[in-house]
Amino acid sequence: MVVMRGRAQAATGLLAASIAGLAASSYLYVWPGDAQAPHWLPEPTAEALVVPAYPVTVRSVEMRRGDTLVQALSRGGLQSRSATLLATQFGKNGADLRRIRAGATIEITWNSRNEATQVRYEASPWLSFAARTVNGTWRVGRAETVPELRIEAVSGVVQRSLFDAVERTGESPRLVLALVEIFSSDFDFTADTRAGDRFRLLVEKRYAGDAFVDYGRILVAQYASGGKTLTGVGFDQGVSHFAHYDLAGQSLRKSFLKSPLEFTRITSGFTYARPHPILGGVRPHLAIDYAAPIGTPVRAVADGVIVNAGWNGGNGIQVHIRHRSGYETQYNHLSRIPPDIRVGARVRQKQIIGNVGATGLATGPHLDYRIVHNGTYVNPLSEKFIPGEPIPTAVRPDFDRHARELVARLATAASY
Repeated sequence: MVVMRGRAQAATGLLAASIAGLAASSYLYVWPGDAQAPHWLPEPTAEALVVPAYPVTVRSVEMRRGDTLVQALSRGGLQSRSATLLATQFGKNGADLRRIRAGATIEITWNSRNEATQVRYEASPWLSFAARTVNGTWRVGRAETVPELRIEAVSGVVQRSLFDAVERTGESPRLVLALVEIFSSDFDFTADTRAGDRFRLLVEKRYAGDAFVDYGRILVAQYASGGKTLTGVGFDQGVSHFAHYDLAGQSLRKSFLKSPLEFTRITSGFTYARPHPILGGVRPHLAIDYAAPIGTPVRAVADGVIVNAGWNGGNGIQVHIRHRSGYETQYNHLSRIPPDIRVGARVRQKQIIGNVGATGLATGPHLDYRIVHNGTYVNPLSEKFIPGEPIPTAVRPDFDRHARELVARLATAASY
C-alpha cells in the first residue's frame, strides 16, 4: 500500500509540522562523516528554518510479505537503479536485507521537481534508518531505540482450549507456543489438555515506549492438570545456556517429545481391546490416533535413523524410526513424506518427517502413532523417557535459591 500525503500542504503548515515532529521524535540519527556531534533529523540549521517556497510530497510504503527493500522503494516511486543503490547503502549501515519485516514502513519525501530528497525506513520498532541526498548522492544514518524490558505475570484457566485461554488473558498465541515448548516432553497438550486446567507464568515483555512489541524469555511457568502441577524454572548457566528445569533440577528438555503433532485432538486412546473400524472384531490398538486435517505436519519425537519410509500394507505410507536405548517409533497413514526421509537417513527431534493422511486401512485423516521399546509396544502417553542433563552439582545451591525466589514471586503475582 502506498499512501500519498501533502502535495497541496501549505509551506507554513509543513514547517510547523516538521518542527513539532522534530521535538517529539525519539530517534537520534548518526550521520557518517559529520564533523559535528550527532544531531536530529532534519538538522535544525538556519536553512531548515526558512519556509520553503514549494510544497513537498511524502509517500508511505508498507512492506509486504516476501518484499525486498528494492521492490518497496521502487513501489514508492524510486527508479530501479536509485532503489538498488539506496538499499545497498542501508545494508552497509546495518539493515538486514534478507529479513524484511512485513508491515514495516518506508517514507519517501519528494520535492516539487519530483526528486526524492529523504527516505526513512523503520526496519523494526528498535531500529530505523534515514537517508538524505547530499550533492546528488545518498547519505544514510541509523537510529536505535533501547527496548524497555518488563516482567509480567500471566495466568488463566482452560475452558475450550489452551489457545482460547491465553487469548482471553489478552496475550498473543505466540505465548501459547512458548509455554507448550517448556513442557513438551512431559505433557501432551494435544491429548491431555482438559477444561479446568490452570496455568501461570512470569514472562519478559519488550516495549517501545508504551507499545508492546514482543516476548522475551519465560522465567518460570506452572501448568496444573489432573491434580498434578508441572513447574518449569528458567536458569541461565552462561551464554546461550538458558533452559528450563523442574524443581528437582532435572532438565525439561528430554530425549523424546510427548506428541508428534501440535494442538490436535485424540480420537482413539491406547487400549488392548477396541473394535477395529475396518477389519471388525476386537484387536489390540497399541497406538494413539491423532485426528488432524490432511497435510498437517508430523514431526519426529526424537533423534534417530529411518528404518522404513514408504508404503507398508494396512499402515499405508509409514515412517519408522529407530532411536537410542531400544526405542522405535512408527507414524502411519501418512499422505506424503519429504524426499530426504529415506531408509538410513538420520533425523532430528522436531524434524518434519511427513504429513497426516488417510492411506492404508484408515477411515479418515489421522495419524496412527506407535512406540516400541525393546520389541514391545508401549503406551506413548504414559511411557517415561530418558531425562535430559540435570543442573550440575556445583551450581545446584544457586539454582535451588533461584527457583524458590521465582516460584514465590509467581505465586504472589498470579495466584490461582
